[in-house]
Amino acid sequence: MSRIGRKPIAVPAGVDVKIDGTTLTVKGPKGTLTKSFHKDMIIKQEGAELIVERPSENKMHKSLHGLTRTLVSNMVEGVTNGFSKSLDIEGIGYRAQKQGKNLVMNLGYSHQVIVPEIDGITIDVPAATKIIVNGIDKQVVGQIAAEIREKRPPEPYKGKGIRYTGERIIRKEGKAGKGKK
Repeated sequence: MSRIGRKPIAVPAGVDVKIDGTTLTVKGPKGTLTKSFHKDMIIKQEGAELIVERPSENKMHKSLHGLTRTLVSNMVEGVTNGFSKSLDIEGIGYRAQKQGKNLVMNLGYSHQVIVPEIDGITIDVPAATKIIVNGIDKQVVGQIAAEIREKRPPEPYKGKGIRYTGERIIRKEGKAGKGKK
């Protein structure tokens, strides 16, 4: 039996859950999330808990069990607390700033790189070398953060580029010159 799939999901006060067949709608203080799950997964609400069950011990059902439970848990977590990803910019002259709803970055290119905010996602720039992506959908927050990082991924020689906060870049040694005689 799936250890993750077995765990019930606590629904905090102020969060409204509506189950319509395979579609789950979670409404909380930060917003509303709706997601459709596989038709075989059984999602039930018992009191202040959500329970995910599987119909059989089939390998596919076992795989979907833990996945569905985690996705439902992330929906509940997102509408109550939200998710955020933090990015750091390393490099001389590399910086970011907010202009209206756009994130404008100078990343060593001949032009500025502009990333617009999308619905449900907010991008904050507390410092010129720090970017924070916030939202209620964990997958979308991670995707936007990955797209921002993709604009200038960290390079292994000097470590310049955009990296996740806490990400460790494995550094390479530079080119070895000929020895002098």
